[in-house]
Amino acid sequence: MRVRRVVTSALGAAALVLTSLGTVAVAGPASAGPCGFYKTSTDAYYRHCTTDDSRVVIKVKVALARDHELCVKHGTTWLGSARKIQGAYYVGRTC
Repeated sequence: MRVRRVVTSALGAAALVLTSLGTVAVAGPASAGPCGFYKTSTDAYYRHCTTDDSRVVIKVKVALARDHELCVKHGTTWLGSARKIQGAYYVGRTC
């Protein structure tokens, strides 16, 4: 009888851990950042929010260098140092 109680408790604890891990996994992407261009204190990012896995062209504005276009997929793309990247925006076409 004692073995049964220990096994049941262990299974319950494992289920609780797995459930809490599932909650963390769900909460992660929602807090990944806003859609479009954003900066942290050190880095610049562009987050393409879509449900169809499309790729889009963005224009990246760079300080003291030539601006360039970049094809980005669904999710967050690192653009570079926040000191160098001034902004980025969707140019209206896919790639």
